[in-house]
Amino acid sequence: MTPTILERPAPRRRLAAAAVVALLAPMACIAQALVPAPVVMQGGDKTIRIVVPYPPGGTTDLLARAIAPRLGERLGQAVVVENKAGAGGVIGAQQVAKAAPDGRTLVFASIASHGIIPALQNPPPYDPVVDFTPITLVASTPNVLLANAELPTRDVRELIAMARAEPGKINFGSTSHGGSPHMSGELLESMADIKMQHVPYKGGAPMLIDLMGGQIPIAFDNLPSSMVYIKAGKVRALAVTTSKRWPGAPEIPTMAEAGVPGYEVDAWFGLLAPAGTPRAVIDELNRNVIAVLKTPEVEKLFFEQGALPVGNTPEEFGAFIRAELAKWSKVAKTNNITLK
Repeated sequence: MTPTILERPAPRRRLAAAAVVALLAPMACIAQALVPAPVVMQGGDKTIRIVVPYPPGGTTDLLARAIAPRLGERLGQAVVVENKAGAGGVIGAQQVAKAAPDGRTLVFASIASHGIIPALQNPPPYDPVVDFTPITLVASTPNVLLANAELPTRDVRELIAMARAEPGKINFGSTSHGGSPHMSGELLESMADIKMQHVPYKGGAPMLIDLMGGQIPIAFDNLPSSMVYIKAGKVRALAVTTSKRWPGAPEIPTMAEAGVPGYEVDAWFGLLAPAGTPRAVIDELNRNVIAVLKTPEVEKLFFEQGALPVGNTPEEFGAFIRAELAKWSKVAKTNNITLK
């Protein structure tokens, strides 16, 4: 049977289709090359563990849990948070330092675990620079210098003048020995050339009770946990410790604005891997964590915890950690502070 006119061009259509496939194949290869490769890990289990070296429910834990599921969605694999509390963050950090450098085990570090404690202990429990590979600085939050509402001293300059007139007689409270609120007070002493008496508490709640009751005249605390008392007028905020004012309380000056130029304490949080983790793994984690931090949902969750998302390069985060260690080592030496 003679083919119809419509049937005769079929070979030409097949040739045209083959030509299109031949043209598209190189383009597909190029597009595939532009898609970041997934994190390369050995073995069947591709779960990533983010170790939080503190108990559940704290700021570090809440921030880690805000990014973990969203990071997992971007990587296409499970990302879980594990709390390994103890010794002010040392136990969890040590566990990660000894973990295999395969991208599976990370630490959600803080200013205490990777800035202050290694500077105060001799010998240090680990080296935050040598034993870890930085991924990115995740977030920062201010501490705040608080005063009893009835204290006649109205600002930081007056407080410094009072401390100079009565060396060692002014008590300042903090949430613990060796924490960032404690070291915020020690840094003030060092930079303002004053001497006060540190009174450590077991947490912010008992410290704030004593501050409101007048048992201590001033105290340093994390801003988020004390904001409700500041807004209610039960304590007075003299200054935040960060270099910029906190957007949630723009009326509170920075310590530098209040009379101590160059003063800065960021209660920071960051993500690190064990030393020796391949650069390709670090780069992909960095890229995806920063993408998560830029989402409006995560920005909102962080702001509710009194934190600002940051996100920087591994090199920038590494330089930041080295600067923090140098700063707190100097403060510890000047003020003769040690942790046992």
